[in-house]
Amino acid sequence: VQLQASGGGLVQAGGSLRLSCAASGRIFNNRVMGWFRQAPGKEREFVAALRRDSGNTFYADSVKGRFTISRDNAKNTVYLQMNSLKPEDTAVYYCAAATKNLIKSSMLATRYYTYWGQGTLVTVSS
Repeated sequence: VQLQASGGGLVQAGGSLRLSCAASGRIFNNRVMGWFRQAPGKEREFVAALRRDSGNTFYADSVKGRFTISRDNAKNTVYLQMNSLKPEDTAVYYCAAATKNLIKSSMLATRYYTYWGQGTLVTVSS
């Protein structure tokens, strides 16, 4: 499985960006798709996840109500729509795929994801 993330850039606070994660290869093994982010000097943290079987979505408290994860099965692509961006959202954003269905608590942990995209930088200016 290969994941290609794109869509990052520079945006002013309050603005919006949409990230894309295109999957190729044995994508039918991808049970959970997630977005994580890593700010300079900080650990990689969970942002959002989507279960392929149910379509259920999960969000970190810090982005709930502002970010939306969605999918386009025909394009094998997962999106992260980010609205009302804040300077603290500045980070490299990574998409990831897990090959097992995860319970909610496991979705937050990087170790349960098998495949990772290369990351796309989001910079929010104040």
